[in-house]
Amino acid sequence: MDRILSFLERTAERKLTRRKQQKALQSGQKRTVLGEIRSWLDALVFAIFWVILINQYLFQLFVIPSPSMVATLNVGDRVVVNKDSYGVELYPAGKKILTDTRRVQRDEIITFYNPEYDSKGPFFDVLSQIIYMGTLTLVNIDRTENGMPAERLYVKRAIGMPGDIVTFNDGNVEIMPSGLDSFVKEDEFRSGNSLAEGPHRSVDEKYYAALEAAAALTAYQEAGLAGSVPTTALFRKYSVLEGSEYNYIFDRYEYEKARTDTLSSFDPSDMALRSDHARYENGIYVPEDYVLPLGDNRDNSRDGRYFGAVPESSINGRVVGRFWPLNRVSSLTDNQ
Repeated sequence: MDRILSFLERTAERKLTRRKQQKALQSGQKRTVLGEIRSWLDALVFAIFWVILINQYLFQLFVIPSPSMVATLNVGDRVVVNKDSYGVELYPAGKKILTDTRRVQRDEIITFYNPEYDSKGPFFDVLSQIIYMGTLTLVNIDRTENGMPAERLYVKRAIGMPGDIVTFNDGNVEIMPSGLDSFVKEDEFRSGNSLAEGPHRSVDEKYYAALEAAAALTAYQEAGLAGSVPTTALFRKYSVLEGSEYNYIFDRYEYEKARTDTLSSFDPSDMALRSDHARYENGIYVPEDYVLPLGDNRDNSRDGRYFGAVPESSINGRVVGRFWPLNRVSSLTDNQ
């Protein structure tokens, strides 16, 4: 990193010296409109160049696009990401170097490349990141089919570390850390290890029985058993959601877990169904050099529950501070 900083410093000195010499030569010449425009464009390109370098190798600005980290980070919050925390990324989404001694620590808030991102090609991916960084996050040309900004980067909290097994029951997280042989509820684990209080639930657990009933009803329908006797009791459980603010699927992971459980019970010999259900029952194992990221807003987050653990090589930085809005300016390393 010292070599990179030295290179940037030498380059800046050469550029500024050359600009000073040019101004000295032009001081005795008549100033023209075209000359002024060129001067301003030169200064603008110079500034953008250094903004991109700083964003790529030192600090990057990032706008929070979704409610997955509420209330630690709200939609529209602008944060500073330390790009040097876990190694040096040679170019946007490219290879990282100097990573051996810079590893992700549990509970840090990280930014990483979305594993489910629909790439438009390496040229566009790099170009869109350069424009995004060069305009200080004001311009994002990377859009989805409906015109919304594509989430090329995710911001989540590092929950599972290498060797951990993480399971989810009625929306609650349980962790079996590497070296232990039993699961610990996340609240107890966080308290015992003095971790942040940011992760939270907003849905009352009483609604999960109704959610699981809805998933079972779907399974009965898929199996062609929609009119069978058990569905009557399931409809009664599901009715708890009617008229509530949770009359829609509020936890897709738990819903799919209950649906596959019901489907596999219809035909225990179906190995594909049993394997699908076992994936939910056994939880997520975090391999070496991987991290399991989860959102603090557990009931509204697209995170590692759905795409699994992510390689540390895809993690491009650590969120260290919030600079907007002004009434919420703060360091975020205290929340980790």
